[in-house]
Amino acid sequence: MKGKNEKNKVKSQTMNKKRIVICISVIILILIYFIYAIVMLVKEPTNTFVIENGKISEEETAVGYVIRDETVVQGNNYKNGLIQIKAEGEKVAKGESIFRYYSNNEESLVRKIEELDIEIQDAMEKETDLYSGDIKLLEEQIEQKIEELTKTNNIKKISELKKDINSQITKKAKIAGDLSPAGSYIRKLIEERTSYENKLNSGAEYITAQNSGVVSYRVDGLENVLTPNNFSELNSEFLENLKLKTGEVVASSEENGKIINNFECYIATSLKSENAMACKEGDNVKIRLSTSQEIVAKIEQIIDEGETKLIIFKITTGVEALTSYRKISFDIIWWNYTGLKVPNKSILEENGLKYIIRTRMGYTDKILVKVLKTNENYSIIRNYETAELKEELGYDSTQIRQNKNITLYDEILLNPTQ
Repeated sequence: MKGKNEKNKVKSQTMNKKRIVICISVIILILIYFIYAIVMLVKEPTNTFVIENGKISEEETAVGYVIRDETVVQGNNYKNGLIQIKAEGEKVAKGESIFRYYSNNEESLVRKIEELDIEIQDAMEKETDLYSGDIKLLEEQIEQKIEELTKTNNIKKISELKKDINSQITKKAKIAGDLSPAGSYIRKLIEERTSYENKLNSGAEYITAQNSGVVSYRVDGLENVLTPNNFSELNSEFLENLKLKTGEVVASSEENGKIINNFECYIATSLKSENAMACKEGDNVKIRLSTSQEIVAKIEQIIDEGETKLIIFKITTGVEALTSYRKISFDIIWWNYTGLKVPNKSILEENGLKYIIRTRMGYTDKILVKVLKTNENYSIIRNYETAELKEELGYDSTQIRQNKNITLYDEILLNPTQ
């Protein structure tokens, strides 16, 4: 009895070992399968593609020279240095003052006026009878401007606030002078200040705009060289010999300024790509600036240089973004198309016609499609219209009825065979 039990026990252990071996083998096979599936998925993620609406484009990066309609303005006292009245990039109307030159002995005159302002202020604080409602209002406005001044880092705003403060201080002093009796100390100080102010203003040379546009103090001496008036004289060698650095900001001048036509400017670039060689004057493309702004550009002129073409683009938006530069890097978007987007490798060609293979529920259909535009990796397609099938391909009514169409979200084979 005992021997029989031992035999059963041994037999049971043997069966358990077999089960364990079988289970381990099954697990190993499953793991091998999953590893193989993962490897194949990485190697070839899927052999199908779901059609969706998309966009394809053909782009090219280029380096171009900015050509503008610019008028340089300069006065007689340019060696004195200038004070900006209109800030860089500010719009100005014809006849408006843009900047002025420092007058002779200006530093000394300004210092004397500032010293007198302090003396006048001290004297006014002692003369309480002079405080009219107008003076009190001006003092409140001055305090408000000073508080605003401490809260801003905007250079243009700081300049405007300082100008307002000086103007209000001058008004305050004049009111105090009118209220003071003749021959009084305050009146003498104010009369002295007025004398210095007149000398300062009479010696200053103000420069006005000859035409409307955008003010700039970034003058590089090329304003009469890179001009829209001499496109025919331009060539790639001439532009390269200017030795300009791409993306370099033009330095500000202390002697003169200029007015820029802010309605249009031009970019000249030398290209030899297939798209460049095929383009024509009057064509519209898109240009992407370094700011990522995309703007429409018209091909104004093409100068054929044999293996290359010097293409001049005209832009009418985004002009202000280029006023600080003379040579830039930009992208040309020759074309873009939107529609049903498919990979190029999913398209078959037979006898000059294009097909894709649709798969549904395990069944496949070869569907005729019209390719609208193709770039390196993708194409935009659509179905043939009935009139096209009849007139272009010569289909009869039976063939037209039997023709199948592709639709959004259809699944197609990525690498179909003929």
